[in-house]
Amino acid sequence: MDISELRKLGRTVWLKMKGDCIFCEIIQSRDGKILFENESVIAFAPLKRGILSKGHMLVVPKKHYEDIFDIPPEVLSEVSKTAKEIAQTLKDAEELNSVNILHASGENAQQSINHFHLHLVPRTEDDLDLWPETDYEEQD
Repeated sequence: MDISELRKLGRTVWLKMKGDCIFCEIIQSRDGKILFENESVIAFAPLKRGILSKGHMLVVPKKHYEDIFDIPPEVLSEVSKTAKEIAQTLKDAEELNSVNILHASGENAQQSINHFHLHLVPRTEDDLDLWPETDYEEQD
């Protein structure tokens, strides 16, 4: 991790402790690698330490909604449509042919930033396995 990443990480922790939202700050300050933007949705690269694959991006509503339980259906639809449009654009440009769309809402789901967002993670053959191993069995 270089010094600029360390500073960004420190700023994220500081904002979280204050109760402020790092995504809202990125949206307002235009600080970050913005990859796509329309009237209500923005997409940007995560911090280097959070990148899962080449082209990984976060698709985020510009207005703050904490999680899936907070976001209005019409805004959720707009974020989802935007994620599909971005994925389709990348597929058409032959930059990807597979993608994971990941989301976590709530502490037990490991939501790390309390601003609704989708992870758009391009996938290639033999890159990584995002699905956890489990021995879970349904109880009667």
